[in-house]
Amino acid sequence: MELRFPVVSAVGAIGLLLTVSATTPASAQSVEQWLSPPAEPPEHAHSGPKYNLDTLFGALKVAPDEASAKAIEDRIWALWIASGSDTCTLLMSRVKAATDEKDYDLAIRLLNAVVAIKPDYVEAWNRRATIYYLKQDYAHAIADIRQVLAREPRHFGALSGLGLILQDIGDDKDALEAYRKALSIDPHLENIPDVVKTLTEKVEGRDI
Repeated sequence: MELRFPVVSAVGAIGLLLTVSATTPASAQSVEQWLSPPAEPPEHAHSGPKYNLDTLFGALKVAPDEASAKAIEDRIWALWIASGSDTCTLLMSRVKAATDEKDYDLAIRLLNAVVAIKPDYVEAWNRRATIYYLKQDYAHAIADIRQVLAREPRHFGALSGLGLILQDIGDDKDALEAYRKALSIDPHLENIPDVVKTLTEKVEGRDI
């Protein structure tokens, strides 16, 4: 399974103003608090191929059909996944192997190393959030999602992942808001429009 914590299809990706720890109940926060940037944004939060991403995100919003949107999504993911470091690329390949073997503890140790080497590498945080989600360690997953969004606020995968976690803990109202934010960035996200429709009826009731 390729880890794109992101998309809700088959269940398969916030240093805090409010510290999130393993004992902090996720439902105690509102979505706006979840999405608040860390108190001290990372030094390299806005580094990387910004122009290319800006162009791609602009195209994504106006993509005329699902096939076009999917092609643009894939290009965005390619930029996010590219580490620019041979060492990080090697470690990430080992993360995938460990995850495929369900050795999540090893995967997290490897990702800790990647984050230490290249803290501005968005996909390392996103992948670690995914692993924490698979371990049902929602507090750490959300903490890593916040790190993703601090570096790339348009990360529709991380927003979708946040929605998934909030759904899992029964916070449908904030899950709906997270999904809506994801859709405002990428209107063609797989399965999420259906999830939003279901949650809207559940949270806000049916139109009369």
